[in-house]
Order: sequence, then C-alpha cells, then structure tokens
Amino acid sequence: MRTLVDRVIALFTSLRLTVVLLAFAILLVFIGTLAQVDEGLYNAQARYFRQWIILSLDLFGHPIPLLLPGGYLIGTLLVINLVFAHVWRFQLTVKKIGIQLAHAGVILLLVGQLATDMLAHESQIRFAEGQSKSYGENARANELAFVTDSGQGAQQVIAIPDSRLVPGAVITDPNLPFTLRVQTYWSNSEPTFRAPMMKNGPLLASNGVATRFDFHSVPETRDPDEKNVPAAIIEIVTPSASLGTWLVSGWTCDDTMIELVRQSYMQEVGTDMAEKITAQLTQPQTVTVDGRTFTFSLRPQRVYFPFSLQLLKATHTVYPGTDIPKDFRSRVHLRNPTTGENRDVEISMNHPLRYAGLTFYQYQMDAGQAALQAGRAPTSVLQVVRNPGWLTPYVGCAMVALGLMIQFLFHLVGFLSKRRSP
Repeated sequence: MRTLVDRVIALFTSLRLTVVLLAFAILLVFIGTLAQVDEGLYNAQARYFRQWIILSLDLFGHPIPLLLPGGYLIGTLLVINLVFAHVWRFQLTVKKIGIQLAHAGVILLLVGQLATDMLAHESQIRFAEGQSKSYGENARANELAFVTDSGQGAQQVIAIPDSRLVPGAVITDPNLPFTLRVQTYWSNSEPTFRAPMMKNGPLLASNGVATRFDFHSVPETRDPDEKNVPAAIIEIVTPSASLGTWLVSGWTCDDTMIELVRQSYMQEVGTDMAEKITAQLTQPQTVTVDGRTFTFSLRPQRVYFPFSLQLLKATHTVYPGTDIPKDFRSRVHLRNPTTGENRDVEISMNHPLRYAGLTFYQYQMDAGQAALQAGRAPTSVLQVVRNPGWLTPYVGCAMVALGLMIQFLFHLVGFLSKRRSP
C-alpha cells in the first residue's frame, strides 16, 4: 500500500496535473479576456489573474456563481508541479543536462512572473520644466493625506488609503488629534462650479471646496486611457465637538485632472475666468486642532524617494514636414543628499534611467511646437517601476534557449556518429 507521501509525490509529479492546470489557465485567459468588455483591463486583471480563488464570474453584465482557481493558484501549482517533476523524475546525467536546464528556465520564468506581479510597483512623475519632485504618484490608487508642520522646516504626512474610506466607517490614527467619519464615497466623480446667480443645489458639505463646487457621482470608467477620480464626504470630530463636514476629491490636487478642468472652462468662459475657477478648486483645505494646522486632500497615492529629480528640458521632435513624433527626451538633474550625487541625466524612449532599484521610463510629454503655440509650459511624465525580479525573464529565456541548444547538439552529435560508424 502506497503511503501518503508517495501519493503526494505521484500527484505533484503527474503529467495529468500539468494538463489540467494548463486547461484551467486557458479557460481563465478566455474568461478574463471577455470580462474586459464590462470590467476594463485593470479590473479584469485584479479579479481573475491576481487572485487565488474565483468565486463568481461576470460575463456580459451577468453574474455567474462558479468556483475556479485564480491566476496565482494556477501559477503556484504549476511551479510546484515542475519542481517536483524536475527533482523526482529527471535523471541528472550529462545527456539530460539540456532538458534539466530548459526545465529550470521554465520554472524561473514562472517564479519570476509571480514575484513581479506581487512585488512590482509602478508610479509616475509628472513635472514641468524647472520643477523638482522626490516622489511618484500611483495612477490607480489614492490616499487621504493630512500634512502638518513637525518643526525645523519638516512636514509630517499621515496618509490613509482610500480603501478605508467606506461610507459609515470611523477612522482613527494615533497621529491625528481627531476622528474621521466617512459619510459618502464615490469611486468616480465630476465637479461643477457653483456660479453666482445660478440655481445651485444644497451644499454637499459645510466647509471647504463644497461651498464653491458641486460634485456628483458618475459611473466608473473601464477605459485604460481614462481615469477614475474619487470623491468623499468626511466629518472631522474632536473629543469635544464636531468641526463640520468637508468634501475631498482628486479633482482638487491631481495635476492631470486640474488641467482638464482648466482647459474645459477656458473653452466656455475664457482664460481669465478659467484661471479664477481653477484657483478656487485647488484652494487648500485646512483644519486647526490643539494649535496644529492640518492641510488635507484626497490625492493619488505617493511613493517617496530618497532623492529628487528636476526637469531641466523637455524635448519633443518630429520628422521634418510631418507631425509624426520622432523623439521624446527629458533632461533631468538628479540630487541625492545621502550619496552626495549631483548630476544631469537624459531619459528618452529607448534609454531609461536605472537608479536605486528603480527604472525611469519616458512615458508621456507635452512639449515642442504644439505646446508652445497653445501657451502651455513644457511638461514630461516619467513612468517609475520598481521590479525586484526584472532580470528573471532574461535569465529564464537564456536558460531555456541554452538547454534546448545543448540537447539538440547531443542528439546531432549522436546522429552523426552513427552515420560515420561502419
């Protein structure tokens, strides 16, 4: 009678398990691709591929209860299956070294992809010429940030992820001398200026931007090229009394969305009035408790760096006689007080900057003749990627290629030897 250990080994070295897992992977790719129609690319990835277990499906707007393994579970079981087969079944001989190497390369590819998906982080740096930044912003995550003076010219930032902004939630933090009560949260919103002499509705909140703008909820966008801009209504409560309600939204501090508001009102009411409306939208919201003033906003989640980058020059060139882009190039000045570095660096489309475990890619740009004619300041957007496993695809592919080549040469040499023998 086989022991339990033998059964486990037989299961995880089984070729049937490999076939079943690959079949589930094909099914998951099919379902996830269809789901992008209703849920969008990023939501579909998060729901189906970045999950261990899937409890239900949404196909063409119809929920279907169904239990399936998620992308993480399929990938992990495939790695275990390959490792068990690699260690238990294959013989470590010279003639099999090519297969061993190729097999190890496939395992490294799977492990590297899983590590990349779980550990890699992306953010963006958006700045105009002359502007310096020491942080990147997550384009798909937000935080409610409270900023206060901590003395000696330094600032203290207390950040609350937007995942905690659930209607009815009570949020406390040891660094805040008050409590937050979440009344409303919209995952996507739009602002409307409360123009004088217009029939405006009741105020959404008693303080801040809500006295100058109305906000309303809109459906979440599924387009990967568009952005959901959240908004929330919060009440700030001290141990002695309520300080009233405020509306916080990404429209008040997200540079990309602020520029959209400015451009929209410029077409409606002209440049001067658009600037005044935008200034009212971006006016900081503050509250003072126990002699400390807190400035707060719902902003894109920030990732801070121990160094800063200053945009010196944004260059956008086109092919002569056309408007076809030829080159996007950002010249930045890197300052790192810790290491004493102080140097200029050029970042272009095919030449990223790799520094301090981060990779800076040229992502977008608003510069050149078009920006000059429109009167816009040249700006550049860098995509910042932290990926500890970025080398694994290169190493894994090289191992697979080398293993197949070695195995082919062994067979080729053996075949030629047989033909030469009498």
